[in-house]
Amino acid sequence: MTVLIEPNSFDPWKILDEYQKNRPDFAGKYGATAVFVGTMRDFNEGDNVSEMFLEHYSGMTERHLENICQQATGEYQLLESLVVHRVGAIKPNDPIVLVAVWTAHRKQAFEACREIMEDLKSKAPFWKKEQITDGENRWVAKNTKGY
Repeated sequence: MTVLIEPNSFDPWKILDEYQKNRPDFAGKYGATAVFVGTMRDFNEGDNVSEMFLEHYSGMTERHLENICQQATGEYQLLESLVVHRVGAIKPNDPIVLVAVWTAHRKQAFEACREIMEDLKSKAPFWKKEQITDGENRWVAKNTKGY
């Protein structure tokens, strides 16, 4: 299980490729890999958004993400999990989050990836401040659930 908070832009596909290449300990043991990559939209709540600043509580956020992955490992028999989440200034189309899981079977992989992502999106301690194209800044009042 690996959890990374990333202050810089990242290429999720490169990270995924390097991660798998550098983990020979679980090579050949998995039959399924499920991956979710979330990117920033240029709209929210009916407004055009030009940038977002994502904050987190260092230490608390990582522990929360690790707990999500540990729970999923027990429930879905994960062989491995990887969560990478951006913080800082983010522009539309920038990757924000990468969630990847490796399991023996596809059903477990799909369900675990979704569960990790839903918990992360609705409960993890991140705060988002959006810059609207008219120059206004606003804090996003709630996390999303089930979208």
